[in-house]
Amino acid sequence: MKSVYIVLKEHIKNIYLIKRLADFQLRISNHSNYLGLGWELINPAFQILIYWFVFGLGVRQNSSVEGVPFIFWLLVGISMWFFVNQGVLDGTKAITTKYRQVSKMNFPLSILPSYTVFSKFYAHILLLVVVMVICLTGGYHPTIYTLQLLIYIPYALILTMSIALLTSTLSLIIRDLQMAMQAFMRIIFFVSSILYPANSAVVLFVMKLNPIYFLAESYRAAILHHEWYFITHWHLAVYNIVLVLIIFIVGAILHMRYRDTFDDYM
Repeated sequence: MKSVYIVLKEHIKNIYLIKRLADFQLRISNHSNYLGLGWELINPAFQILIYWFVFGLGVRQNSSVEGVPFIFWLLVGISMWFFVNQGVLDGTKAITTKYRQVSKMNFPLSILPSYTVFSKFYAHILLLVVVMVICLTGGYHPTIYTLQLLIYIPYALILTMSIALLTSTLSLIIRDLQMAMQAFMRIIFFVSSILYPANSAVVLFVMKLNPIYFLAESYRAAILHHEWYFITHWHLAVYNIVLVLIIFIVGAILHMRYRDTFDDYM
């Protein structure tokens, strides 16, 4: 557990540095675009429109899901996906792309994937605010249940950082992992309840193994269904907490085990 302690210590000690680097990363990734940060909303908007047209109008013929109009059901469920997906994919490449910049410094390497993920977190908060405003037009007003987002949003951040910590180390050892993660994340997306509800017990069981299912349903419970999701589905909440702990612990152990040999793999 020494590895876990060291990684946690580096993150706690360098919280301010993570934020500053994330701010800088966000600026440089959009500085050459005329619309700048606007693309953080435009890209998700186009994808949402496509999914709504195909799955909402095409497949479901605009019928409601669980008593909620499909567009609101889709918006809330997919709102965290863009952050998790991009955070994992960019975080996976963080060490291989940034190691040379900091290899000659006394730099806490474990925060490389973390600040990369955190740079995507701002767009998630902005998109979620926009989604909640849109939901207001459908009569879904903030309630006491909305406070659950103070649990689910940090969980989404911690989950994404934990996955990035693990995959960023593995991708340095196995370079093909970066391409494999793109395919894997597409599978994760479709094996969740973001676009469609489960139509059988088997499908539901498989979906529940996916942490994205928990996030999609918990966001919907907080904004649309007015349900204390982590209480009514406490077993699912416990499973996801254990899952993120396992991912973080394995990621920390692998990171510390191979950290001294990063130069060789580069």
